[in-house]
Amino acid sequence: MLALQARIAAVLPALNEYQRRRYLAIEAKTIGYGGISLVSRLSGVSRQTLTTGLKELDNPNTKPPKQGRSRKSGGGRKPIWETQPRILYALNDLINTHTKDNPDCILSWTNKSLRTIERSLKEQGFEVCYRVVGMMLKMLGYGLATDKKTTTTAMLPDRDKQFEYINSETAKAMVDRNPVLSIDVKKKGRLSNLTDSSQTCQTINTPLEVVDHDFPIPELSRATSFGIYEIFKKQGFTNARLSSELIVFTVESLRKWWYAEGVFEYPDALELVIVADCGRRRYRNHLWTYELQRFVNEIGKPIKILHHPPGTSKWNKTACRFFSFIHRNWQSMPMVNGAVIISLIGDAKTEKRLAMRCIFDEATHKTGRKISDAEFSSINISPADFHGEWNYTIAPTTVEISLN
Repeated sequence: MLALQARIAAVLPALNEYQRRRYLAIEAKTIGYGGISLVSRLSGVSRQTLTTGLKELDNPNTKPPKQGRSRKSGGGRKPIWETQPRILYALNDLINTHTKDNPDCILSWTNKSLRTIERSLKEQGFEVCYRVVGMMLKMLGYGLATDKKTTTTAMLPDRDKQFEYINSETAKAMVDRNPVLSIDVKKKGRLSNLTDSSQTCQTINTPLEVVDHDFPIPELSRATSFGIYEIFKKQGFTNARLSSELIVFTVESLRKWWYAEGVFEYPDALELVIVADCGRRRYRNHLWTYELQRFVNEIGKPIKILHHPPGTSKWNKTACRFFSFIHRNWQSMPMVNGAVIISLIGDAKTEKRLAMRCIFDEATHKTGRKISDAEFSSINISPADFHGEWNYTIAPTTVEISLN
């Protein structure tokens, strides 16, 4: 009996259901009287299974199942949609999106959890569990999804032409070896030890300790990150600052980039080309154009501004190719000080080896700066023939610009 037990323990794990039944039936038949009981006790397989195996051995017409199967086709318990054919129709009626605004709809649009659907089906007389509900939803073509931002509210007639114009102007700048910069501002966040909903791999039972609430704390400073992405060189530059003044901060970030990298990489550049969103940085903003004029006079090179059409900020290359990787790198990490911000941005890597550099500017600027008519008249701005409100150039001027 010990030898039989050792044989069963060695052979059984390597066999499938059909092979186990055949093998154990052979062992029981070899023993003879009492073999079924003995083999059942040693292997843990039921007597009914062994009896079925003996019948298969005695029947010369028994055919083994197809390769890769352990049972005959059609064996096992029938799925619920076959035993209860109307359940699929009932389920489809519950979650049909065309009836989401119908007051007579059984389920509202926001109550489509699996357990809610399970209870509703049981109220109609069906026997089902929430796991089977999930399987049937996949059969009907439903699944978890988020909203897709594709519908535009008011598409401008020259939106596509503006993108074509931006493409042609940036191509000319590449030929002339002039820098083409895509700029954007990252959302402002408070320097604090607040929680982050994202997750990262950490040592078990040693999570980062943060404050027990995430209510706004007005006395905490806000950190703003301004990103500059060199489109053709695929290089990123970020200037972080504790300031809420975005216009002055934008131009100051361009100034930081120019003296840190631009003046060395583009010593023979004839002009700077900047691609930006059509937000508060547009030609009607006096402070934006005035600060740009100061910067242009300082470096002695004109700057050409190309704005994306309104409502198309998601096409900004800084957000797509630069800030997206930065955000991935600092997920679940609280921004407690400027050193952490510099470390998280500077260490961000991509498969395309995108080079990123970050500096932290501790200077602050007052908000509410007003530009007088005399100061605005000193701005040397030239709107382009095509949509001058989106495309314009600011050239150096001999008029002295106030530095206050």
